[in-house]
Amino acid sequence: MSVSIKSAREIELMRAAGKILEKVHDNLGKALRPGMSTLEIDRLGEEIIKSYGCIPSFKNYNGYPASVCVSVNNEVVHGIPSKARLLREGDIVSLDIGVIYKGYHSDAARTHGIGEISKDAALLIERTRQSFFEGIKYAKEGHHLHEISNAIAAYAESFGYGVVRDLVGHGIGTHLHEDPQIPNFWQKSRGVRLKAGMTLAIEPMINAGRFDVVWQEDNWTVVTQDGSLSAHYENTVLVTTGEPEILSLSSVGA
Repeated sequence: MSVSIKSAREIELMRAAGKILEKVHDNLGKALRPGMSTLEIDRLGEEIIKSYGCIPSFKNYNGYPASVCVSVNNEVVHGIPSKARLLREGDIVSLDIGVIYKGYHSDAARTHGIGEISKDAALLIERTRQSFFEGIKYAKEGHHLHEISNAIAAYAESFGYGVVRDLVGHGIGTHLHEDPQIPNFWQKSRGVRLKAGMTLAIEPMINAGRFDVVWQEDNWTVVTQDGSLSAHYENTVLVTTGEPEILSLSSVGA
């Protein structure tokens, strides 16, 4: 495994990419409404990405046909946008988006409630988000990668949730997916020692029920096996000698 250490110039470019991605998420999140098709979400997302002079990271990546992964309710990740799939009051929808700015990627995901959602759905979204922040407490030089994994798992499982095991976070830079892989579930080994300059896409995927998932016939859309709701929260994070820097989030309230 070779984990790249980014130079000061590379970090500046990834910082710029992250700021743009945050704006894309903010603008797209505000546009969500009941009756909106997931294809509309994708088209608007691509339009916003391109308006900032960026390229969508996901479009045509390994054959994925869209710019935004739009996953509704029991869909965990990689939902393919469709004209026929309409958002309804009470749904939750995860938007996973990547941008390329001057050759460097940033990757982030948010889960939103559509209109009034159930208390359980709202708690799942908030606790998935918080599990990310529990994990990045260890995204510092001198710590080990799997301290992040175990902190995410401990927090999420304390509520009885299932932490997805078939999908993981990843390093990021000039490629969307770089070393290392970053599990969100319990690890016995310590993992790689973290060093300043590493850039990581940390992304808890948490199910209200069991952790088991299945792939749909399109070979992209991943759903919970038991039909329970799933939430997703992700940011691109820079490891430093001090507190980690979240490149795709300027305010912790977002």
